[in-house]
Amino acid sequence: MLVEQIERLRRSREFNLSQCRLRAIQIETMIAQFKQICTDLTQQIRDEEARVRIFDQAHFAYPTYAKAARERREKIERSTDALKAELDNLQSKLQGAVQAA
Repeated sequence: MLVEQIERLRRSREFNLSQCRLRAIQIETMIAQFKQICTDLTQQIRDEEARVRIFDQAHFAYPTYAKAARERREKIERSTDALKAELDNLQSKLQGAVQAA
């Protein structure tokens, strides 16, 4: 009975570690995708500014598309920062769990 409980705990710990590793991989993938989206948006902003030849965001005729793309990029960058913080937290948990095992 005690052996079964120990084995159950071991399996549970392995499962939890596996889930943490999987979540870390998912977060890393999302961060990479967000970085690519930000790069694409930056290029689109540059293209739009060059097309209309207005680079000053305060200009009354600054392109609406470029303004919206900037806002979207900023939101994605904030999401990326939040994901990085979550990843750091998850990695420290993983290190603690591995050292405890």
